[in-house]
Amino acid sequence: MTELATATKPSDKIWTRDFILICAANFFIFLGFQMTLPTIPLFVKELGGSDQLIGIITGVFTFSALLFRPYAGHLLESKGRKLVYMFGLAVFVFSVGTYAFIASIFFLFIMRMVQGIGWGFSTTATGTIATDLIPPKRRGEGMGYFGLSGNLALAFGPALGLTLVGIISFKSLFLICAALGFMAFLLSSKIRYKTVENSPNKSVTVKFDIFEKTAIQPSLLLFFITVTFGGIASFLPLYATQKGIPGIESYFLVFAIFLMVSRTFAGKIYDAKGHIYVFLPGALLILGSMLLLSWLPSTTVMLIAGGMYGLGFGSVQPALQAWAVDKAADNRKGMANATFFSFFDLGVGVGAITFGQLAFMYDYSVIYATSAGSVMLSIILYLYLLWKTKK
Repeated sequence: MTELATATKPSDKIWTRDFILICAANFFIFLGFQMTLPTIPLFVKELGGSDQLIGIITGVFTFSALLFRPYAGHLLESKGRKLVYMFGLAVFVFSVGTYAFIASIFFLFIMRMVQGIGWGFSTTATGTIATDLIPPKRRGEGMGYFGLSGNLALAFGPALGLTLVGIISFKSLFLICAALGFMAFLLSSKIRYKTVENSPNKSVTVKFDIFEKTAIQPSLLLFFITVTFGGIASFLPLYATQKGIPGIESYFLVFAIFLMVSRTFAGKIYDAKGHIYVFLPGALLILGSMLLLSWLPSTTVMLIAGGMYGLGFGSVQPALQAWAVDKAADNRKGMANATFFSFFDLGVGVGAITFGQLAFMYDYSVIYATSAGSVMLSIILYLYLLWKTKK
């Protein structure tokens, strides 16, 4: 055994000591991350970068995370949760802290790749750790509650980052973000992690590969959904400024509030009735949100779009993650999470880079019309999978 096993007996209780700790650690690392999400594009602009560079710098982060997730998934099953999670947190703290001292786009590009490595390791691990701690019968509900920790960070992070950047320097902002990541590191050291068995039994031997095949279907659906996230995270603040629409901080707050609301019921619906009652309504809400953003005549419409996106994404994401993990064998749940988040990263990265080019050639509104098309592809693929399953 490579780690100390938790002494608690299996039960249907979700809110254990260790589950609370992983939720708290997840909150702080996501808060540090979310504060950088809308401010990095502004930082690139300050350094003299273009919309194309914003897309590339956003994309290189996600592709870096994507590249290292399979390694993280393998190490979760072969070396244990604690090593992977704390390594990822440490790399995240180092990279974000380094932003405070960067004065060129080239070095920002390099450190964004480093941050992607830390993010890939830490977020692959944290989803797996939460899965370990949640009773299987309540996995959809538990993942919804776990997602609330990230959603709380999302409620405050972007708005707080945008507010602070108008008051303090980018250097101070990035140091604060690094300190939040360090808080997550301290909390993670107190968690009692799942035991990893180094069994000689070949049936449970951990092999290295780049994905878990049972997680492909929900992960592919997620890819077309998270393409939209690349357009929102990277360009919505710039789009709102271009159109002279105030209240972008409120958009992220409304988005996060409705995201949290969805977590209180979507997981329970998934556990009781399955993904069909969660995915389609959620995807349709996201589709409507993208169409509203492509129009964007006022702050009111922007906030309505934020609420729809939060309610839709907050329903779809944990349901797809629970679906991805449920089908995997016990010794493959780490790789299932790695596969799931790899497609998440791929969607965000493809979206950010593609939309950077679209913004350069056309207009920001084209980003959200294209995003609506991506959501439609996800819905069509889902309906096809349902049809294929019932044949």
